[in-house]
Amino acid sequence: MPKKLKIILAQTLIVSVILMIIKFWAYFITNSNAILTDASESIINVIAGSFALFSLHLANVPKDENHPYGHGKIEFLSVGFEGGLIVLAGVVMIIKSTYSFIYPHTIDELLLGIILTAVSTLVNFFIGYYLILIGKKQRSMTMQADGHHLQSDAYSSFGLLLGLLVIQITNIFWLDSVLAALFAVFIIFTGIALVRKATAGIMDEANAPLLSEVVEILNKNREISWIDIHNLRIIQYGQHLHIDAHLTLPYYWDLEKSHNEVKKLEDIMLEKHPQTSEMFIHADPCLPTSCAICQIENCAVRVHKFVQKIEWSMDSIVKNQKHQV
Repeated sequence: MPKKLKIILAQTLIVSVILMIIKFWAYFITNSNAILTDASESIINVIAGSFALFSLHLANVPKDENHPYGHGKIEFLSVGFEGGLIVLAGVVMIIKSTYSFIYPHTIDELLLGIILTAVSTLVNFFIGYYLILIGKKQRSMTMQADGHHLQSDAYSSFGLLLGLLVIQITNIFWLDSVLAALFAVFIIFTGIALVRKATAGIMDEANAPLLSEVVEILNKNREISWIDIHNLRIIQYGQHLHIDAHLTLPYYWDLEKSHNEVKKLEDIMLEKHPQTSEMFIHADPCLPTSCAICQIENCAVRVHKFVQKIEWSMDSIVKNQKHQV
């Protein structure tokens, strides 16, 4: 699948170059700042798409001695790079719009510019939708970021087109600079959001939706002998996941039996979550306080009666402490 993803990104890059040319053509025939802002973001689409293609290739290079967890973190750098470029473009366009507002100029062939921009906007929207769809299926942050970027570009371009139509009807040309500035502010916030997402990934910030998904898998496949699971942690490296947790088992089990139970948990997670590249499960011995939540019947060493089954939740399963009543 990584090869297929690279082909998709390469095709997207080619289309982005074509759309960039169309948008700049629209600017040169209209001299519209608003269209120039849209065209400038197309440059970012091309640069970001190129870096995304490189990062996707590097993210799937096998782990080695210098990179024991693989090269997947490059995807976060790719997302942050894309976000930084978007912010820079937005700032430059605000400066350009302010200058043009103070020193206004005429706009030519606006209707043709609107048509060209509309066509490229629709293409961007559907490409972005497709990239997000594939990115979610393959857990590729790079593809999802590229898709969200293209779709946010399309959404803002739709608003831009409405403003250009107003200018076409009213001939109030100073609105062009105002629209360009508003569009620039919008893309700046888009860029900041991408930088924030990249920073969270580099800092291994907890991924709540992913944690919730794993907890659901654990609850559905729960074994009676799994007295407790806690200290669950998930780190994402590109498409791959590193999962570790503590599994509480009966203290009187021998090493082989405990190992087999740990292996069973690993196999279930690998089956239900194919993107998991590795799991580290630490086996904990049960304590007397564990009896109250232990569902093993006829336990010869039980010191307290069973009280209730503890439902594993996302809030409790990540804590580094055994569950108890």
